[in-house]
Amino acid sequence: MNRLAIELPGLSLKNPIMPASGCFGFGKEYSQFYDLSELGAIMIKATTKEARFGNPTPRVAETSSGMLNAIGLQNPGLDHVMANELPWLTQFDVPIIANVAGSTLEDYIDVARVISTAENVKALELNISCPNVKDGGIAFGTDPKTARELTARVKEVSEVPVYVKLSPNVTSITEMALAVEEGGADGLTMINTLVGMRLDRKTGNPIIANKTGGLSGPAIKPVAIRMVYEVSQRTALPIIAMGGVQDSYDVVDYLSAGASAVAVGTQNFVDPFACPAIIEDLSKIVKEWELEHILDLKGRSWGKHGKTANHRA
Repeated sequence: MNRLAIELPGLSLKNPIMPASGCFGFGKEYSQFYDLSELGAIMIKATTKEARFGNPTPRVAETSSGMLNAIGLQNPGLDHVMANELPWLTQFDVPIIANVAGSTLEDYIDVARVISTAENVKALELNISCPNVKDGGIAFGTDPKTARELTARVKEVSEVPVYVKLSPNVTSITEMALAVEEGGADGLTMINTLVGMRLDRKTGNPIIANKTGGLSGPAIKPVAIRMVYEVSQRTALPIIAMGGVQDSYDVVDYLSAGASAVAVGTQNFVDPFACPAIIEDLSKIVKEWELEHILDLKGRSWGKHGKTANHRA
């Protein structure tokens, strides 16, 4: 028995580890270092209906415990992804989770309808942190009603299960989780980046051209752990957790808080072998701790009071 295997809606994972969207591109650079088939899944870069060139530079800044980015969803667009990136990924035995983004509800629907038909796309990840240009630029993921409607409309057209990526930049992330669950979400991914800023000490000006950026890396892990802990006790939806994962013990923490799988983001920039190294170490932990399955760790921080199911393979 594979003691790392996980079964989630639409996803048969050989292990619970995957690269987070935006930190792995479409995997081409990392395929030079290891076989991508070793991964549990791949969350590809966000895809929008039309190609996007992203925000002006500088759009990345290092912080003491992570990094800020304001890439602006730079991507080659839906047609290119369908014709080039997804076909290239079929050579690997790994399920693809397609990250879907847009500026309007219609954008999300159009992208989801098409990208969910790709043979290796087994689930969608809705990036609801995008601003809704038809609603004054308010992010889809900050209003429960809007998030619920977006989820429901995408579910109507998607050929595969839909996971919703929750933003931490809200008053209550639990309220957002329950809203997208009502909209029919099959799972959750959390958390997206926290809004932050870094200043140039000589000028006092923001270093990033966009002024603010998304904070990721070890600095956000305590926030993410708390949010996974809270949400997992209010919903039975499976959670793919992310935020500051550096090693296998960070994965143990997220599973203990109630997650079913874990995505690795910024650490891929630090160490391109981060994901396979974590997978190898998780196998050692299962043996050394004499676990029947890696999900024996799931939810142990809150005992039997949460709602999250086991999801063993």
